[in-house]
Amino acid sequence: MSQFFHIHPENPQARLIKQAVEIIHKGGVIVYPTDSGYALGCSIGNKQAKERIERIRGIEKHHNFTLVCRDLSELATYARVDNQIFRLIKNNTPGPYTFIFKGTKEVPKRLLNEKKKTIGMRVTDNPIAAALLEELNEPLMSCSLILPGEQFTESDPDDIRMSLEKQVDLIIHGGYLIEQATTVIDFSDDDIVILREGCGDVTPFQ
Repeated sequence: MSQFFHIHPENPQARLIKQAVEIIHKGGVIVYPTDSGYALGCSIGNKQAKERIERIRGIEKHHNFTLVCRDLSELATYARVDNQIFRLIKNNTPGPYTFIFKGTKEVPKRLLNEKKKTIGMRVTDNPIAAALLEELNEPLMSCSLILPGEQFTESDPDDIRMSLEKQVDLIIHGGYLIEQATTVIDFSDDDIVILREGCGDVTPFQ
C-alpha cells in the first residue's frame, strides 16, 4: 500500500519533501506532479524501480526514459549538447518540454534507448518537483504517467490513488493538473524533430 502525501503546490513542506526523497533513496517508485500532469519517478541508479515503472506503464525497452534535472548544468552533464542548441533550450526552460539527446557516459546504459543511445532530458518549473530534485541532489529517472490504453497524462491524484496505490510506494497529491503531456523535441541527430506536440509551444523549435 502506497503512502499518500498532500504537499502544497506552491510552498512544499520541507518535512514531506525529505520523506519523499528517503523513499526514493530506498528504491521506491513515486508519483509526483510536473508542469504537464503527473509522472512516475525513481532513483537514477535503481534497476528494480525502473522495471516496476516499465510494468506500470506497459512500455518496452526502446522507450526513451527521461532524466528530470534541477537546471541546465545537470542537463549538460548527462547529454551531449552543442552551444547553439544549449542557447535554444535555455530560452525555453524550465517548461513542459522533453528534449532527446545522445547520452553521455554519466547515464547508466540501461536508461539509454537501446538502438539510438539516447536519453530524454527536462527541467520542470513545478515547485514540488523542483523541491524534490533539490533535496535529492541528482536527476530523477522519470516518465509521464500515461496508463496503458490511455492517451493523456494522469491529472487527478485521487484517481491515481485508486489505480496505483498497490503498485507504487508514494503518491504525492500536488493539486489537479492539466492532462496534456510534454512536447518532445529530438536533438539527437542533425535535424531538430518534433516527436510529440504537447503543452509546450513548438514554435521556437520549428
